[in-house]
Amino acid sequence: MRNILLPTLISSAVAFFAGCSHSASPAGDIPEGWTLEWEENFDSPTIDTTVWSRIDRGTADWNNYMSKADTCYDLRDGNLLLRGIAAYEGCGDSVPYLTGGLYTKGKKAFLYGRLDIRARIKGVQGSWPAIWLLPDPAFADSATDCAWPNGGEIDIMERLSFDTIAYQTVHSYYTLTLNRPDNPPHGSTGPIDPDGYNTYSVEMYPDSLRFLINDIHTFTYPRIDTEFEGQFPFSTPYYLLIDMQLGGGWVGEVKPDGLPAEMFVDRVRFYRRSDSVEKSN
Repeated sequence: MRNILLPTLISSAVAFFAGCSHSASPAGDIPEGWTLEWEENFDSPTIDTTVWSRIDRGTADWNNYMSKADTCYDLRDGNLLLRGIAAYEGCGDSVPYLTGGLYTKGKKAFLYGRLDIRARIKGVQGSWPAIWLLPDPAFADSATDCAWPNGGEIDIMERLSFDTIAYQTVHSYYTLTLNRPDNPPHGSTGPIDPDGYNTYSVEMYPDSLRFLINDIHTFTYPRIDTEFEGQFPFSTPYYLLIDMQLGGGWVGEVKPDGLPAEMFVDRVRFYRRSDSVEKSN
């Protein structure tokens, strides 16, 4: 089943998604002004394959060690555990490292609402965990709307090695191809607890993206009036990626003595505004 989560869902759909949740959330835990639409608490003994798929390996820095091996995945104490490990004898792989990642591509997409992801990271030198969004062709009006970077990329969290900050960024044809990352600024950082759980959030509106860490606003990327095309392409449903990666041009060399790198994901939640934010045409 493929699901798109929009803030204008009728009440029966809201009830359906709430039924898919693993457990109810306390009312006081919901951000003010928002209504919980869907959540994943990773309380089941297996990963819900109606929502999540293991990410395929590719050739980019972020996915060139991606593996579907069970050693990179676990469910423990109500957490999804994604690992980055050294390749081992008998694993049947030729790369030096193996990393785990899940996405909702083709199964569940998000648009105009708030996503919260609560996670704890055990970093190593060269680890590069990320939580981010890409446009989903399965839910788009046209596949051309999803081509990278034209369709946009929303980075809710990236952390390098042992950093005490997380990066939050948007990318698009405007910021990359036209090289206009500063008007308006396309990213920021915010402090995190390097050893504990942090909640990374993005609020998606028709005219802006608003980023938060631990419910503290870090920056907002607005739609602006400009003669240049592609400045704010964020009107297509997006799928969620949560992944561990090791090495690459940005984070640098891996020191394998510190492995495994681990990301513990406690929950994923999608909210809609209580006063309803309509989907723009």
